Amino acid sequence: MEHISGGVCAPKGFKAGGVHCGIRKNRVKRDLSLIISEVPASASAVYTQNLVKGAPIYVTQRNLADGIAQAAICNSGNANTCNADGEEIAWKMCELTAAQANLDPRNIIVASTGVIGQPLSIEPIANGMPALMAAVNGNGSQEAAEGIMTTDTRLKEVAVTFTAGGKECRLGGIAKGSGMIHPNLATMLVFLTCDAAIAPQMLKKALADNVKDTFNMTSVDGDTSTNDMVCIMSNGVAGNAEITAEGTDYDAFCEALNEVTSTLCRMIAKDGEGATRLLTCIVKGGKTVKDAKLAAKSVVCSSLFKAAIFGADANWGRVLCALGYSGADIDVKAVDVTFRSVKGEITVCQNGASLPFSEENAKEILLEDEIDVLITLHDGDASATAWGCDLTYDYVKINGDYRT
Repeated sequence: MEHISGGVCAPKGFKAGGVHCGIRKNRVKRDLSLIISEVPASASAVYTQNLVKGAPIYVTQRNLADGIAQAAICNSGNANTCNADGEEIAWKMCELTAAQANLDPRNIIVASTGVIGQPLSIEPIANGMPALMAAVNGNGSQEAAEGIMTTDTRLKEVAVTFTAGGKECRLGGIAKGSGMIHPNLATMLVFLTCDAAIAPQMLKKALADNVKDTFNMTSVDGDTSTNDMVCIMSNGVAGNAEITAEGTDYDAFCEALNEVTSTLCRMIAKDGEGATRLLTCIVKGGKTVKDAKLAAKSVVCSSLFKAAIFGADANWGRVLCALGYSGADIDVKAVDVTFRSVKGEITVCQNGASLPFSEENAKEILLEDEIDVLITLHDGDASATAWGCDLTYDYVKINGDYRT
């Protein structure tokens, strides 16, 4: 497996693009994106577990009931959530896309992101569709990625190659996510493309299994959004024998999928609203995978510990505190904690108790922009990784007047 450029356009048979259509007031920011496969593709998606769901989610769920899609349309600037005509607008987005691209509207994934509870006018989208179609091309992944961003400050795209059935296959993705990110199924918008041939039921299984260890383990602020969705289209243009069961080819597909999604998770966590540091918590020695996951997620979700990381303060007691209320079955008197960055590593807790360590050395390690928290539970063989970020003054500034 190798990382390549191209994002969602790296797999064969996919084009993408993004334009400004007028939903967002800032004319230099794209607010409408489109991804198209040249042929119908196997497709699947996972959605937010929030009881309040954006209207596009309901439309996409119906459209993907047969496991087939050929395009994905997404606007930013308005979530189309809690609107009386929301589903009508979302379906109209599918119809407009279908008319422009000569597709079946039932084969279109639709998504929206932005402010909740504001009516979404179809007019700017309808007026922008010709320009959007003209912008769609085989090198348009970056423009599509820009069009789905809200408070994001960094572009998020990645692609890899892998081999299935003796054929080179490619899998790519773009994502948006900076705030309202919390581990509860899929907490952001992610669009994945692949040119491998894989049966819809196997694609659904691969994605459902994948999010448990990737997007389910990512948190910025503890809020699960209303519009969260991760979707994938795999069109078979690579020419491999269709993956219809578990085996070597399915494993290769899952490995590539994990590489793309885990990379996007790191990008999302590092770009958390106001964040200055990526926080990765790696737990080893858990009794069960469930215990290891609970422990890792609790640490990256701790507001107190996130604030300590912002201040480069080696306050490891906050790690123990988070483990203590995580719900994981652990022996708190057997826990080891180490902080690590490119400047080195320092063990600050052993067997649940303090160790003498250099505060100056610890601060030097924690001042880097990527920090690993290594936790050994000494309870078993299970492990888990979770991603998060620090909690800064800017998070409050960004969200204090987000709507206005």
